[in-house]
Amino acid sequence: MKKSASRKASKPELPIMRPLPGAGRDGTAVAPARVRVERLADGGGGDGGPDVMREILFALSAYKQGDFAVRLPRHWVGIEGKIADAFNDVVATSERLSVEMARVSLAVGKKGKLKQRLSVPGAIGGWAHKAEAINTLIDDLVWPTTEVTRTISAVAKGDLNTSMNLEVEGRPLEGEFLRSAKIVNTMIDQLGVFTSEVTRVAREVGTEGKLGGQAQVKGVSGVWRELTESVKSFQVPATPGTTAWPPRRPSVPTSRATRVT
Repeated sequence: MKKSASRKASKPELPIMRPLPGAGRDGTAVAPARVRVERLADGGGGDGGPDVMREILFALSAYKQGDFAVRLPRHWVGIEGKIADAFNDVVATSERLSVEMARVSLAVGKKGKLKQRLSVPGAIGGWAHKAEAINTLIDDLVWPTTEVTRTISAVAKGDLNTSMNLEVEGRPLEGEFLRSAKIVNTMIDQLGVFTSEVTRVAREVGTEGKLGGQAQVKGVSGVWRELTESVKSFQVPATPGTTAWPPRRPSVPTSRATRVT
């Protein structure tokens, strides 16, 4: 009987997990739910036994699955206590970074606050490099928007000499960034050329009396081409003393139904 009781007392006790209510799923920066890893019996932490290893394995598995709220007991002592402190610090840093990423994603991507950046106080080494890399990515993605806004605002105010920069901090644009910048600059160039031609034709016809003035804009298509053709067909009504006087009456075709007998 004593032998049976000894075996029963040495049976390892399994840890249990008690989660609190979870975080929201609407994309907002909500801290994840707290998860506590507890033992079924008190006084077992810090003894280096199988229960401690089981709790560490359980916490590592939860962390591996993306649970940044799991923690090891803080009352452990000795080497087990140092392991628990180090693990809890790592998970806490991961949690802060995750919350910051959710916050910045919501602020920049949804609310249009383009100046928001990640801030992880106390982050060093790879953690700091990760936050810096994310902030640099946001800077690179936000730059075209701010540059297009600056350029279009200048054009709206009548400044057709402005254009998008093809370099960022001495580094030339590449890929879609370069393509977008060239498209905007080409649009501004065509608008500038068309404006200059309309101004020239208007001056020649209206001020200098040169009725044969025509707009010449090369390489245009679509609406630009239609506007150019409209300017080319622009004429001023003839007046006495000009070579076009008397003006010719336009020939209007008449159908049989409207012919006057």
